[in-house]
Amino acid sequence: MSVAFAPTEETHLREDPRPARRAGDARVFRATLRKDLRLEWRSKDAINSMLFFALLVVVIFSFSFEPTAEESRRLAGGLMWVAFLFAATVALNQTWARELRNQVLDAYRVSPAGANALFLAKVAGNFIFVAVLEVLMAPLFTVFYNLRSVGPLYQLAGVCVLATWALVANGTFFAAISLHTRSREVMLPLILFPISIPALIAMVQATTAVLTGEGSSQFWVVLLAVYDVVFTTVCLLLFDTVLQAE
Repeated sequence: MSVAFAPTEETHLREDPRPARRAGDARVFRATLRKDLRLEWRSKDAINSMLFFALLVVVIFSFSFEPTAEESRRLAGGLMWVAFLFAATVALNQTWARELRNQVLDAYRVSPAGANALFLAKVAGNFIFVAVLEVLMAPLFTVFYNLRSVGPLYQLAGVCVLATWALVANGTFFAAISLHTRSREVMLPLILFPISIPALIAMVQATTAVLTGEGSSQFWVVLLAVYDVVFTTVCLLLFDTVLQAE
Protein backbone atom coordinates (compact mmCIF):
# COMPACT_ATOMS: atom_id res chain seq x y z
CA MET A 1 0.00 0.00 0.00
CA SER A 2 1.47 3.37 -1.05
CA VAL A 3 0.86 6.53 0.85
CA ALA A 4 0.84 9.88 -0.97
CA PHE A 5 1.96 12.88 0.96
CA ALA A 6 0.64 16.33 0.15
CA PRO A 7 3.38 18.93 -0.36
CA THR A 8 3.97 20.92 2.79
CA GLU A 9 5.27 24.43 3.24
CA GLU A 10 8.72 23.03 4.05
CA THR A 11 8.74 21.13 0.76
CA HIS A 12 8.00 24.32 -1.16
CA LEU A 13 10.83 26.08 0.61
CA ARG A 14 13.25 23.43 -0.66
CA GLU A 15 12.31 24.02 -4.29
CA ASP A 16 15.08 25.33 -6.50
CA PRO A 17 14.80 29.16 -6.71
CA ARG A 18 17.14 29.43 -9.69
CA PRO A 19 14.49 29.24 -12.46
CA ALA A 20 12.53 32.09 -10.86
CA ARG A 21 15.70 34.14 -10.48
CA ARG A 22 16.69 33.51 -14.10
CA ALA A 23 13.23 34.67 -15.19
CA GLY A 24 13.64 37.81 -13.06
CA ASP A 25 17.07 38.45 -14.58
CA ALA A 26 15.62 38.10 -18.08
CA ARG A 27 12.87 40.61 -17.25
CA VAL A 28 15.41 43.09 -15.87
CA PHE A 29 17.56 42.66 -18.98
CA ARG A 30 14.67 43.24 -21.39
CA ALA A 31 13.19 46.13 -19.43
CA THR A 32 16.53 47.94 -19.05
CA LEU A 33 17.53 47.46 -22.68
CA ARG A 34 14.10 48.56 -23.90
CA LYS A 35 14.24 51.65 -21.67
CA ASP A 36 17.70 52.68 -22.88
CA LEU A 37 16.79 52.19 -26.54
CA ARG A 38 13.56 54.15 -26.12
CA LEU A 39 15.31 57.04 -24.38
CA GLU A 40 18.01 57.17 -27.04
CA TRP A 41 15.43 57.02 -29.82
CA ARG A 42 13.66 60.03 -28.33
CA SER A 43 16.69 62.15 -27.49
CA LYS A 44 19.43 60.79 -29.80
CA ASP A 45 21.98 62.37 -27.48
CA ALA A 46 24.55 59.59 -27.60
CA ILE A 47 24.29 58.88 -31.33
CA ASN A 48 24.51 62.55 -32.32
CA SER A 49 27.46 63.20 -30.00
CA MET A 50 29.38 60.13 -31.16
CA LEU A 51 28.64 60.83 -34.82
CA PHE A 52 29.81 64.44 -34.56
CA PHE A 53 33.00 63.45 -32.72
CA ALA A 54 33.87 60.63 -35.15
CA LEU A 55 33.10 62.80 -38.17
CA LEU A 56 35.36 65.52 -36.78
CA VAL A 57 38.23 63.05 -36.43
CA VAL A 58 37.74 61.74 -39.98
CA VAL A 59 37.63 65.21 -41.52
CA ILE A 60 40.67 66.49 -39.60
CA PHE A 61 42.83 63.53 -40.58
CA SER A 62 41.64 63.62 -44.18
CA PHE A 63 42.77 67.25 -44.50
CA SER A 64 46.02 66.58 -42.64
CA PHE A 65 47.40 64.23 -45.30
CA GLU A 66 46.42 62.82 -48.68
CA PRO A 67 47.53 59.19 -48.74
CA THR A 68 47.44 56.93 -51.74
CA ALA A 69 45.00 54.03 -51.88
CA GLU A 70 47.63 51.60 -50.56
CA GLU A 71 48.63 53.92 -47.74
CA SER A 72 44.98 54.47 -46.86
CA ARG A 73 44.45 50.77 -46.34
CA ARG A 74 47.44 50.70 -43.98
CA LEU A 75 46.32 53.72 -41.98
CA ALA A 76 42.54 53.29 -41.99
CA GLY A 77 42.48 50.59 -39.31
CA GLY A 78 44.22 52.78 -36.77
CA LEU A 79 42.28 55.91 -37.64
CA MET A 80 38.97 54.11 -37.61
CA TRP A 81 39.31 52.41 -34.24
CA VAL A 82 40.88 55.41 -32.53
CA ALA A 83 37.93 57.50 -33.73
CA PHE A 84 35.44 54.87 -32.51
CA LEU A 85 37.21 54.53 -29.15
CA PHE A 86 37.14 58.26 -28.46
CA ALA A 87 33.59 58.63 -29.75
CA ALA A 88 32.34 55.66 -27.70
CA THR A 89 33.41 57.31 -24.45
CA VAL A 90 30.73 59.94 -25.08
CA ALA A 91 27.98 57.30 -24.93
CA LEU A 92 29.70 55.37 -22.13
CA ASN A 93 29.78 58.44 -19.91
CA GLN A 94 25.99 58.71 -20.23
CA THR A 95 25.36 55.04 -19.49
CA TRP A 96 24.98 55.34 -15.73
CA ALA A 97 24.46 59.09 -15.45
CA ARG A 98 20.85 58.59 -16.58
CA GLU A 99 20.24 56.17 -13.72
CA LEU A 100 21.17 58.75 -11.08
CA ARG A 101 18.02 60.71 -11.84
CA ASN A 102 15.06 59.96 -9.58
CA GLN A 103 17.11 57.40 -7.63
CA VAL A 104 16.77 54.77 -10.36
CA LEU A 105 20.15 53.28 -9.46
CA ASP A 106 19.01 52.84 -5.85
CA ALA A 107 16.02 50.87 -7.12
CA TYR A 108 18.38 48.58 -9.03
CA ARG A 109 20.38 47.99 -5.85
CA VAL A 110 17.38 46.72 -3.90
CA SER A 111 16.03 44.69 -6.83
CA PRO A 112 15.99 40.91 -6.23
CA ALA A 113 17.32 40.30 -9.73
CA GLY A 114 21.03 39.74 -10.20
CA ALA A 115 23.32 42.66 -10.97
CA ASN A 116 24.72 40.89 -14.02
CA ALA A 117 21.39 41.25 -15.85
CA LEU A 118 21.63 45.01 -15.46
CA PHE A 119 25.26 45.03 -16.60
CA LEU A 120 24.60 42.91 -19.70
CA ALA A 121 21.61 45.08 -20.64
CA LYS A 122 23.78 48.20 -20.45
CA VAL A 123 26.52 46.53 -22.49
CA ALA A 124 24.00 45.41 -25.11
CA GLY A 125 22.59 48.91 -25.38
CA ASN A 126 26.02 50.47 -25.79
CA PHE A 127 26.93 47.79 -28.32
CA ILE A 128 23.92 48.76 -30.43
CA PHE A 129 24.76 52.47 -30.20
CA VAL A 130 28.39 51.97 -31.26
CA ALA A 131 27.37 49.51 -33.99
CA VAL A 132 25.00 52.12 -35.43
CA LEU A 133 27.87 54.62 -35.38
CA GLU A 134 30.12 52.18 -37.25
CA VAL A 135 27.48 51.55 -39.91
CA LEU A 136 26.97 55.28 -40.42
CA MET A 137 30.69 56.05 -40.52
CA ALA A 138 31.75 53.20 -42.84
CA PRO A 139 30.67 55.01 -46.06
CA LEU A 140 32.43 58.17 -44.91
CA PHE A 141 35.69 56.31 -44.30
CA THR A 142 35.34 54.75 -47.75
CA VAL A 143 34.81 58.12 -49.42
CA PHE A 144 37.39 60.19 -47.53
CA TYR A 145 40.16 57.58 -47.69
CA ASN A 146 39.23 55.83 -50.96
CA LEU A 147 39.16 52.46 -49.22
CA ARG A 148 38.85 49.16 -51.03
CA SER A 149 39.12 45.96 -49.03
CA VAL A 150 41.55 43.42 -50.48
CA GLY A 151 40.57 40.72 -48.00
CA PRO A 152 37.12 39.20 -47.49
CA LEU A 153 34.58 41.56 -45.96
CA TYR A 154 33.03 38.88 -43.73
CA GLN A 155 36.29 38.78 -41.76
CA LEU A 156 36.07 42.53 -41.27
CA ALA A 157 32.52 42.13 -39.95
CA GLY A 158 33.72 39.57 -37.41
CA VAL A 159 36.54 41.87 -36.31
CA CYS A 160 34.06 44.73 -35.85
CA VAL A 161 31.78 42.61 -33.65
CA LEU A 162 34.60 41.44 -31.38
CA ALA A 163 36.26 44.86 -31.26
CA THR A 164 33.02 46.67 -30.46
CA TRP A 165 32.24 44.25 -27.65
CA ALA A 166 35.73 44.79 -26.20
CA LEU A 167 35.18 48.55 -26.15
CA VAL A 168 31.68 48.57 -24.66
CA ALA A 169 32.09 45.77 -22.10
CA ASN A 170 35.09 47.39 -20.42
CA GLY A 171 33.70 50.87 -21.00
CA THR A 172 30.39 50.07 -19.31
CA PHE A 173 32.15 48.53 -16.32
CA PHE A 174 34.62 51.39 -15.82
CA ALA A 175 31.86 53.95 -16.38
CA ALA A 176 30.12 52.42 -13.35
CA ILE A 177 33.34 52.68 -11.34
CA SER A 178 33.87 56.34 -12.26
CA LEU A 179 30.21 57.25 -11.72
CA HIS A 180 30.66 58.72 -8.25
CA THR A 181 33.97 60.43 -8.92
CA ARG A 182 34.14 64.19 -9.11
CA SER A 183 35.15 64.32 -12.80
CA ARG A 184 33.78 61.12 -14.32
CA GLU A 185 34.10 62.48 -17.88
CA VAL A 186 37.87 62.69 -17.36
CA MET A 187 38.25 59.62 -15.14
CA LEU A 188 36.67 57.16 -17.60
CA PRO A 189 39.20 57.69 -20.43
CA LEU A 190 42.08 57.59 -17.93
CA ILE A 191 40.98 54.13 -16.78
CA LEU A 192 39.58 52.73 -20.03
CA PHE A 193 42.28 53.65 -22.55
CA PRO A 194 45.23 51.86 -20.86
CA ILE A 195 43.14 48.72 -20.28
CA SER A 196 42.01 48.79 -23.94
CA ILE A 197 45.52 48.95 -25.42
CA PRO A 198 45.83 45.16 -26.06
CA ALA A 199 42.38 45.08 -27.67
CA LEU A 200 43.13 48.24 -29.66
CA ILE A 201 46.35 46.75 -31.04
CA ALA A 202 44.53 43.53 -31.98
CA MET A 203 41.60 45.29 -33.68
CA VAL A 204 43.88 47.64 -35.63
CA GLN A 205 46.16 44.83 -36.79
CA ALA A 206 43.23 42.58 -37.74
CA THR A 207 41.51 45.38 -39.65
CA THR A 208 44.72 46.30 -41.47
CA ALA A 209 45.33 42.67 -42.41
CA VAL A 210 41.85 42.39 -43.93
CA LEU A 211 42.04 45.71 -45.77
CA THR A 212 45.52 45.16 -47.21
CA GLY A 213 45.37 41.40 -47.69
CA GLU A 214 48.88 41.13 -46.23
CA GLY A 215 49.20 38.39 -43.70
CA SER A 216 46.47 36.64 -41.76
CA SER A 217 44.10 38.21 -39.28
CA GLN A 218 43.46 34.90 -37.50
CA PHE A 219 45.90 35.47 -34.63
CA TRP A 220 44.52 38.93 -33.89
CA VAL A 221 40.91 37.74 -34.09
CA VAL A 222 41.66 34.95 -31.60
CA LEU A 223 43.41 37.46 -29.33
CA LEU A 224 40.35 39.72 -29.47
CA ALA A 225 38.05 36.80 -28.67
CA VAL A 226 40.18 35.77 -25.67
CA TYR A 227 40.30 39.39 -24.49
CA ASP A 228 36.50 39.61 -24.69
CA VAL A 229 35.96 36.38 -22.76
CA VAL A 230 38.47 37.20 -20.02
CA PHE A 231 37.44 40.79 -19.39
CA THR A 232 33.70 40.14 -19.71
CA THR A 233 34.02 37.37 -17.12
CA VAL A 234 35.98 39.62 -14.76
CA CYS A 235 33.44 42.42 -15.17
CA LEU A 236 30.56 40.06 -14.41
CA LEU A 237 32.29 38.78 -11.29
CA LEU A 238 33.03 42.25 -9.93
CA PHE A 239 30.03 44.25 -11.07
CA ASP A 240 27.83 43.45 -8.08
CA THR A 241 30.49 44.91 -5.77
CA VAL A 242 30.75 48.01 -7.97
CA LEU A 243 26.96 48.42 -8.06
CA GLN A 244 26.63 48.29 -4.27
CA ALA A 245 29.44 50.79 -3.72
CA GLU A 246 28.44 54.32 -2.80
